[in-house]
Amino acid sequence: MKSQFGEILLNWSAENPREMPWSGERDPYKIWLSEIILQQTRVEQGLPYYIAFTQNYPTVTDLANADIDAVLLLWQGLGYYSRARNLHAAAQHIRDDYEGIFPADYKGVRAIKGVGDYTAAAICSFAYDLPYAVVDGNVYRVLSRIFGIHTPIDTTEGKHEFRELAQSLLATDAAAAYNQAIMNFGAMQCTPKLPNCKGCPFATSCVAFKDDLVTLLPNKIRKIAKRTRFFNFLVLKNNENIWVQQRGEKDIWQGLYQFPLIETDKVIPYYDELVALPQYQALVAENTIQLYNTFSANQLLTHQRIEATFWIFETDATIILDKNDSYLLVEQKKIANFAFPKVICTYLERSELVLTLNLQ
Repeated sequence: MKSQFGEILLNWSAENPREMPWSGERDPYKIWLSEIILQQTRVEQGLPYYIAFTQNYPTVTDLANADIDAVLLLWQGLGYYSRARNLHAAAQHIRDDYEGIFPADYKGVRAIKGVGDYTAAAICSFAYDLPYAVVDGNVYRVLSRIFGIHTPIDTTEGKHEFRELAQSLLATDAAAAYNQAIMNFGAMQCTPKLPNCKGCPFATSCVAFKDDLVTLLPNKIRKIAKRTRFFNFLVLKNNENIWVQQRGEKDIWQGLYQFPLIETDKVIPYYDELVALPQYQALVAENTIQLYNTFSANQLLTHQRIEATFWIFETDATIILDKNDSYLLVEQKKIANFAFPKVICTYLERSELVLTLNLQ
């Protein structure tokens, strides 16, 4: 069956085309953009970002020359912001070390910041038709089910086994078409839930289908334990202005903006409890503000759950916060010029501070 695998897959692909803006794309820069944007992201969600990036930054040099805050703002709402920072840093690396010309070999592509084995294989096969097999979530699912592989995909042994199998099955004379076909097959036919097994061209040979293992494969052993963090954002409005600060390194949302933050070890339900906190008293001057509303929102990250409470204040005072260079007093009408994490976007979209994603 291995000898016929590629042919069956390519025939299926010919009968089930999946048109995307990047389908058939040969520009390595645009392929790279699409692959980075689609990491941990659904196609429907990533598509407008791909269009926005290619329109705003049509070449890798354009991206390299952009300000990082502008890149993060364009990325806003997509999550996993380290991807955007790596994207920008890598573009500068290509501009400075490769004279703005994308590397054309696997070693050079793999050395780009933020590019792993899968992304390097995708770029090399789609842009240059080099014989490197892609192995993403779709490929893991297809191969584990068809060949009945129980080795956990989130182990070193599993990754090695699947990578070797994928490479052995690759149609080396049509690497781009084959790689696109197997990923589309996983996205359209051999889906995570409710796969179309009866209409599958591999139905007679698929181990998972014959042995009723479809819901059990692929196999994983690691479950990510999420910790909960409690964020209290102080939305301090000073006439037509509002305080924001930029987040630093070594934590989530690096480089994004937020309202002044007090993190606690539990939910703070009442205003009296908030103002009694030492962090609050150290942050805000006495008798200068008046609470008039609160708002709550949550955000799930890979390893964390953020439970946020927004404490909304008004003040006539000119200076609210202790002197600290990380705080900025900005006009409320210019709030959309700053890139915020999703949980703050949720607040902004539901409050009188209207935030519009800059996807023009």
